Amino acid sequence: MKITLTVNDEAYPLDVEPRRVLADALRDDCGLTGTHLGCEQGVCGACTVLVDGEAVRSCLLLAVQCDGVPIRTVEGLAGADGEPHPLQRAFSAERGLQCGFCTPGFLMLAAGALERDPALGEEEVAALVGSNLCRCTGYEPIRRAIMRAARDHRNGQEA
Repeated sequence: MKITLTVNDEAYPLDVEPRRVLADALRDDCGLTGTHLGCEQGVCGACTVLVDGEAVRSCLLLAVQCDGVPIRTVEGLAGADGEPHPLQRAFSAERGLQCGFCTPGFLMLAAGALERDPALGEEEVAALVGSNLCRCTGYEPIRRAIMRAARDHRNGQEA
């Protein structure tokens, strides 16, 4: 099936099987390997991307469902000049990553949430962080990083 995925403002004309999931299309067809595949059942969140501004598990969404819809992956998070996104800086400052496997999913989940509501509070961030899995950090540094990015955004500062 012929589709066009619009990923990070770039068009990718593809011919995909109707049952191909978005995560595979992003990684294999578009060459964007920042989206990780963990459980492939929508549980871990490593494959989280933004589709039309909403955080979704790309292992559960068919690529054909995203034809012509804006998609943002972790590769599109940094600025056009390559400057890290405030969330990326906050994750680094708060040591919100260790092995890094879950990091793209957390970054995209947090980016979507903060774009919708920059005034996220402790409870919202705790719920957000609890929806993805991390085997290394114990979640506290990730929570601190998201809170730092939200606070800095509210204060007009960079993380």
